Amino acid sequence: MVDGTDQAIVRQVIEGDFEAFGVLVSKYQDRIYSAIRNYVSNPDDAVDITQDAFVKAYSKLRSFDASSAFYTWLYRIAFNLAISRQRRQRPTVSVEHARDVLGHEPVDRADPPGARLEQEERACQVREAMAALSDEHRSILVLREVEGCAYEEIAEILELPVGTIRSRLHRARLQLRDQLQGLVQQDASEAKPERTPNRTRS
Repeated sequence: MVDGTDQAIVRQVIEGDFEAFGVLVSKYQDRIYSAIRNYVSNPDDAVDITQDAFVKAYSKLRSFDASSAFYTWLYRIAFNLAISRQRRQRPTVSVEHARDVLGHEPVDRADPPGARLEQEERACQVREAMAALSDEHRSILVLREVEGCAYEEIAEILELPVGTIRSRLHRARLQLRDQLQGLVQQDASEAKPERTPNRTRS
C-alpha cells in the first residue's frame, strides 16, 4: 500500500516500487488535464499533453528536487509540452510508451453532449479569447485564474521572477478583457435580426 507525501511516493518509485507512480497519476491527472485544456483549443491535444507530461515526469523522476512541490514540477513539464505543441513541434513520447507507464490513457472529462450547453458556449468564448493571447500571457492566466496558483507557485512553474508574473498577469487580464468584449460585440451583431424595409402602398 502506497502512503505518504508526494516526495515519499517519488522516493518509493525511485527505489523500485514503480506501481506507486500510479498514485501520483490518479492524484494529479484531472488537474493537469483541466489546466492544459484551458490552454489549448483542441481537447485531443490536451489529452496527449497530459499523457506526455506524466511519461516525461516518470522518465525524469530522479531529477526532481524533493525540496519543491511535485505538482509544481509536473505543471512546469506539462506547460512546456503545451507550449511546444502550440508551436507545432512534434511530441516526443509515443502512445505505446505512455500506456506502459500509466497503464491507461487520460480520459476527456468534458461533459456529455447537450449538458450545460450555455456554460460550454461561454467556455468556448473564453478559449477563443485565450487562444488570441501570447503563450506567456495565456499560461499565466490559466495558472492564476483557473488553477488558483499563488504568484510564487506560478513563478516557480514558469521559472520567472514574481514581479514579472504580476506585470504579465495584469497585461494578460487587460488583453483578455478586450478579446472577450470583441467576441461579445461580434456575437451581438450576428444575432441582431435584419430589418425588412417598409412597403408603402401605391
